Amino acid sequence: MKRNVNALAKGLLGSGLVLLSLIAGAQPTKPGAPGEPYPNSPEIAPIGVRIGKYMEVSESAKGPAIDPAKGYRLEKLGPGLYLVTDNAYQSMFLEYETGVVVIDAPPPYAQHILKAIGEVTQKPITHVVYTHDHIDHIGGTKSLSLATSATIIAHEETKRLLARANDPNRPVPTVTFKDKYTLKAGSQTLELSYHGIAHEPGNIFVYAPAQKTLMVVDVIFPGWMPWRRFALAKDIPGYFAQVAEINGMKWDKLVSGHVERIGTHADVATQLEFMNDLKAAARQALQSTKPGEGLTPDDKANPWAVFDNYIDRVVIQCMNTLAPKWSKRLAGYDVFIWDQCYAMEQSLRIDGE
Repeated sequence: MKRNVNALAKGLLGSGLVLLSLIAGAQPTKPGAPGEPYPNSPEIAPIGVRIGKYMEVSESAKGPAIDPAKGYRLEKLGPGLYLVTDNAYQSMFLEYETGVVVIDAPPPYAQHILKAIGEVTQKPITHVVYTHDHIDHIGGTKSLSLATSATIIAHEETKRLLARANDPNRPVPTVTFKDKYTLKAGSQTLELSYHGIAHEPGNIFVYAPAQKTLMVVDVIFPGWMPWRRFALAKDIPGYFAQVAEINGMKWDKLVSGHVERIGTHADVATQLEFMNDLKAAARQALQSTKPGEGLTPDDKANPWAVFDNYIDRVVIQCMNTLAPKWSKRLAGYDVFIWDQCYAMEQSLRIDGE
């Protein structure tokens, strides 16, 4: 027993020495292992580090609850126009005299779309509009069991990308356009338009003029921090331009493709304000941070290490600038703020805008 106690004491002493050495700032002996945190590192865990408890979702970001028995929510947006959502994804359908137009069919709840339409009408789906080519928004199209005569409408870039993908769950559009397309379905109208690359080539605006409803997917996130790295935007300056354009347009309701509720002009203005603050914070951090500071001398001959150290410190400064104003204004702030600062500083460095 005495021998076991002595062994335990030695083990605890050894662990304590290791802990004390880390607290004292000793460098790890294994290359690539985590070292001491950067100075002024924020409390929010960095990418790849598990978060114990995420920040609470603000009430202003929440929408009406989903009926668990149904698994979806149906919301009327105007005469014949409806939102279908599971409070994570959103799509729309438009009823007219002899049929129904579906705008996007996310695979998580494509069957819910059919049930939701059935709550309103027994008319057939005659048209499907793709906002863009991504699986998570149109990958349920095949499961809608469209008639062979149904028309699928999308931008010409979306057709190109879908032809390359050769995915049977995302049938290639039968009608495409370059700049603008007006879909007349009985007495109902949808105005489709292309505003350039932001989130994805071919990502279009869908406007229902009679209902004053605009649908733009993966660009605006009402009440929320945008999805990571500006929703994986292919063109970040283009993304900024589209948010500003949406902010200046006339509409009453915004369907964004995600989150729990439809958007308002105040939501768009708030997101644009956050993005502009983010850009200013990242630009200032890029200008005031010196490469190589605090880097182990042995690593200064490694240009990748020098740059990694630099961009990490830029991001930390960016985050510390934003946190006082924004950490409690946008739901999910802590989830993706590291991503946004990384994406912003890289865009400023490379795109120069």
